[in-house]
Amino acid sequence: MYLTEEEIIDGCLRKKRKAQKALYDQYHPVLLGICRRYSKSKAEAEDILLMGLTRIYKKINTFQGDGSFEGWMKRIIINMAIDNYRKNLKHYFHEPIDDVKSFEIGFDYMPDSFSVKEILSTIQQLPDGYRIVFNLFAIEGYSHKEIADKLEISESTSKTQLLKARKRLREKLLLLNKQVKKRPRTEKEMRIELGRII
Repeated sequence: MYLTEEEIIDGCLRKKRKAQKALYDQYHPVLLGICRRYSKSKAEAEDILLMGLTRIYKKINTFQGDGSFEGWMKRIIINMAIDNYRKNLKHYFHEPIDDVKSFEIGFDYMPDSFSVKEILSTIQQLPDGYRIVFNLFAIEGYSHKEIADKLEISESTSKTQLLKARKRLREKLLLLNKQVKKRPRTEKEMRIELGRII
């Protein structure tokens, strides 16, 4: 049975299992997608999601209705991913530099024929520090100052991590593009290619 957002919130406030399940069923794909961007594996993403949902259920009484409910949950999930990163920070390496301009990497001529799955997989292959900063800056829209505060690093480290993440992503996507071109093509793909040539 489908519950409206208001019914889900009201039910979760009253700790009703039906409402909690409805929240999970309705928002699980979106929230897991966020977790996947911040984690190296599906298992790690599911752990982050589970911790995030627990926090959402506990803190739902703090949702004031300012902005969207989904946006409120996304912030909790992102913060949970950052907490997970900080908890394991001793395993990560940060290399601050003063002149980040020397690391500028463009995305000119980058093929745009990648699937969402291929792009997500490529982002997940980034080193942890690169991946977290890239997600916060490029996808979530945080400034370098906000990222530095959240991750307890310097702004120059945040900028460095982003530039190196972009460079690594570009390299990996270019390599992936070459591999895609070497794959055996289907008859339909060959007809499309022939159509372009003729």
